[in-house]
Parts: sequence; C-alpha cells; structure tokens
Amino acid sequence: MVSALHLGRLIDRDKLITFDMGGTSTDVSLIEGAPTLTTETKVNGSPVKVPMIDIHTIGAGGGSVAWIDDGGILRVGPRSAGSYPGPVCYGRGGREITVTDANLYLGRLSPDHFLGGEMDVEPSLIKEPLEALSRELGSTPQETASAIIEIANSNMERAIRQVSVQRGYDPSEFSLITYGGAGGLHAVFLARAINIPEVIVPPNPGIFSAMGMILADLVKDYSLTVMLRSDSTPTHTIEELFQPLVERAIGDLEREGFPQERMRIEKSLDMRYRGQSYEISVPYEEDYISAFHRLHEKTYGYRHDREVEIVNLRVRAIGLVEKPDLPVFKEKDKEDSSHAILGVVKTAFGGEFKDTRIYAREKLRWGNRIEGGAIVVEYSSTTLIPPDSSAHVDRFGNLIIKVWK
Repeated sequence: MVSALHLGRLIDRDKLITFDMGGTSTDVSLIEGAPTLTTETKVNGSPVKVPMIDIHTIGAGGGSVAWIDDGGILRVGPRSAGSYPGPVCYGRGGREITVTDANLYLGRLSPDHFLGGEMDVEPSLIKEPLEALSRELGSTPQETASAIIEIANSNMERAIRQVSVQRGYDPSEFSLITYGGAGGLHAVFLARAINIPEVIVPPNPGIFSAMGMILADLVKDYSLTVMLRSDSTPTHTIEELFQPLVERAIGDLEREGFPQERMRIEKSLDMRYRGQSYEISVPYEEDYISAFHRLHEKTYGYRHDREVEIVNLRVRAIGLVEKPDLPVFKEKDKEDSSHAILGVVKTAFGGEFKDTRIYAREKLRWGNRIEGGAIVVEYSSTTLIPPDSSAHVDRFGNLIIKVWK
C-alpha cells in the first residue's frame, strides 16, 4: 500500500486499487489521493477501534488448493499448500492441484524462467493429480485447470468489489496496481471483469510491498471521545478541544527528531446520525456537517435530516521521512520490443492454446510496447498480457497495460 501510494504520486495516478497476490493470500485496498482508513478492524474476532489502513484479505494465492466439496462443486482455497510441500509442480511431494499448477498447465508460467530460471518446476508432475481431479468433476484436465483459474479470479474479484463498488467508488475511474509473486498472472482478467481500464505492474513486483518499509512515514494517532451534538456545538469549541491533541502530537514528533517543516497534522471527526450505533470518519473542515452528509450518502447510498452527533475527535500526526529515488530511464527507446523476446510457447486463452511470446523484463526499456498475448518474466514474478490488450514501459520501468485495445 505505501509503495503503491508513493509510485502513484510519481506517475500522476491518484486513484489506485492495489492488488497484492502472493502464495497464500491476496490483499486489496483502495487509494484516492491517500489510503482509505478504517476503525472497524477485527483481530482474532475481536473489534479494534484503532485507525488502520483499510486492507481486505482473502485466502487466495498461488498455493491455494483446488478441492471438491460435499456437493460435488469445485472450490479453490482458502487452504494453501504453502511453500512446503507447495504446488505439485515443485516436486516436493505435493499431491493437491493449486492455482500455480493450473497456470503452469495452461502455459501461463514458463518452467524455464521460474524464479529467474533458478528453480525447477515440472509440468509432467501435474498430469496424474489433475486428471484424477478432472475425473471426479467429469471434465477434461484443460477445462479443470481453466475452472480453477476462473474460480480464483472470482474470489479475488469479490474482494476488489468490496473495497470499491460496495463503498461507493466507480472502478472505471481507477488503475489497478498489481504486485506480489502471482498478481501479474491474474490482474488483467480482474480488471476486465470490474471495468478497470489500466493495470500497472511495477518492477520487481515480488518485493514491491517490502519496499514500503523504507518509504513509510512515521504516523501517530490521537483521539478524544466528546459525544457532542453538532447543532449545539460551535466551531470554536471543536477547535479548542482539538488543540491539546495537536500540541501533544507536535511534541511527540519533535522528540522523534522531526522539524516542523517535515510534519503534517490531519484532523478528523467520527460522526453519526443520532440513534446510529456506528460512525464514519470525516476529514475536519469548516462545514463538517455537510461533509458528513456527503460522505454518508456516498458510502451507504442515502442521507438523513436527523440530528448529527460527533463521537470522537481524531488527530493524525505524520512525520515525513526522506524518500529514496527510484531508478528511471534517462532516454526513451523505440516502440519495438523484439530484442527482449526469449521464445514462443503455447498458452491457453479462451479454451484454445495459442502461440505466445515470452519477454525478459530486464531487457525492456522506456517506450517499448508489447502486444498481447504475451508473457513477461522476471526473477520475482510473471506478468500475463492476454490477447486484445497491450502494454508499454514508462520511464520508471513500470508495465502499463491497456486492458482493452
């Protein structure tokens, strides 16, 4: 999330849906100028009323296991094969077909370039367990592998809808930024399903999330429960109540070594209609009541003429750290990307295996274009560019995929 926010600002994308798919789980979140926050998090089933970045996690990853339930229906996840024994193709004794196995069977992963060619994956190991699973379903191995991918995509699509459509956002106004080891194999299909026009794949997507550790600002949160009626509380009273929180926040940041010019103070109000049992957080402004009505309508689809209550005052103190410069290309190259082609493989799209070019990510330069279908391989991940889509490389080395030609 932090890495995505930083990159988005560099490339002038302030509306992003982040999609981080690894081996066991998928994390999705939404950025509209800033990360969306929530105070409705649960940890081990217990509610935690502390402001946190709103990240929705599901059990869907490359290692998610395909299985048949008691009704004879194919399911995928949330159980994972993990890294050991891992997917069947790892050759570590795994016998349950996973999402990674399905992608490999469909030709969407290159066995010669997995983990930069340093790890052997064996397609032949998939044959027997996939055929056994297919017999139980009464389908062919190719149909079963395709169904596994479609089910996994459907699970992840619901997660993305939960952080966007279900909260009043239009996905067509956003870009999908994908990272994690498995995200690039699924991102374009998800974007098409939700009508997101663009997918962004940063360099080294497998470690992109970890980069956020060196980009993250220091954040401290403060709150005060006030239980005020908005119609009888003047603005100057709210300002006076905010002041001790602000002073404490500034003092704490100064003790952390931040000068005034590297501080940012954000104020918000937890507000609700009188009689409600839940609140929404509203950035503090002079006409905060109108701001609450607008945000409530956007979030829940309606507004009341009922009295509004202020439950909590919140202050977020941000100490701005120095950000490292990301590598950039100094000169733009030609559109032709043929110099990066490693070979051609057969890949399944729409039930048919088609010739698909494999590109080396490290050989691509600013301005190069790739027409789908194509596979882009690098050490930490693989990106699939389906037919009827295309990609170009920007000055930061990002793959910018146009979902529809």
